[in-house]
Amino acid sequence: MSFLIREVKRGDFKSIMDLAESFSLLNLPADERIVSEKIERSQKSFRGETTALDESEYFFVIEDVEKKKVIGTSLILAKHGTEESPHTYFDVTKKEKYSKELGIGFIHQVLKLCYDTDGPTEIGGLLINDQYRRRPEKLGKQISLIRFLYMAMHRQRFESRILCELTPPLSADGRSEFWEALGRKFTGLPYMEADYLSGQNKEFIKNLFPEEDIYTCILDARARFVIGRVGLSTMPAKHLLESIGFKYLNQIDPFDGGPHYGAQLDEITLVKKAKHFEVLDGKVAAFTTLALVGHDHPEGFRAVLSYFSIKEKKVILPDTTKVLLDVTANDKIYLTPLSEGTL
Repeated sequence: MSFLIREVKRGDFKSIMDLAESFSLLNLPADERIVSEKIERSQKSFRGETTALDESEYFFVIEDVEKKKVIGTSLILAKHGTEESPHTYFDVTKKEKYSKELGIGFIHQVLKLCYDTDGPTEIGGLLINDQYRRRPEKLGKQISLIRFLYMAMHRQRFESRILCELTPPLSADGRSEFWEALGRKFTGLPYMEADYLSGQNKEFIKNLFPEEDIYTCILDARARFVIGRVGLSTMPAKHLLESIGFKYLNQIDPFDGGPHYGAQLDEITLVKKAKHFEVLDGKVAAFTTLALVGHDHPEGFRAVLSYFSIKEKKVILPDTTKVLLDVTANDKIYLTPLSEGTL
């Protein structure tokens, strides 16, 4: 079975809607208008037709080539946070309080609402069809990691800071204990509605949320428990990000308390290891090194997970890889090696 990672096309709309309807993601909701706009914006971004970072979005899919079926997605938002639409988060700090007279002291966890008007690049939109989750090719990791190879290929299109907002523990019906204890009291809105509205307009956050420090000791135990934590289904994504250089930023989502992880682009291991090569026709006795291999094809970006070999400062690829990428001798490709530990 062969799998190809590529940029999204208009013909992928139905498959993406089917995936989005099976999940609940703020940056890839099951909304026909939004998905259509994302596909259109992505096509312009890949072609270099958008010059403003805050208008650029890169939408990747992974396709089961034999079935001609899209089975996973991921996104890069080139810039998340502007003067018109700031990136909003709670900064998580600690404050000490002590009474000499009573001889009692406390270390409090404190939340402070912050705004970033010159925001980072954000990754998101990671979905994988349930039927493909436990395959040996680890397709979810492939579609996740491809974003870093693409950023290495086109660094000028992205910010120096990379952000990922991870999903916290939620109830089976999507209830956020953090939101119920805090956000709902200041907005009167249900969690899912507020989360959706924030993707369209953040005005209500600035005008309704408290500007003062929030001491988490006033929240109930269920709300405090989820602050900065990730849900069980998100644990693999967290471990993968940590393995390539991401760290918890002591920042959380103001709606559900999910943690924000970040890294400098040039410090991400997959970006540091990425190199470009020309393809060399040739045979080798055995391929031993595994990599993500990307190619800016005239018909759109495409990539695969493949073994490779280096000879004469050029790269030799298996025939199946060359067919999937549609490359021949002297074509330029980028690759970033993956250790067995990474995958």
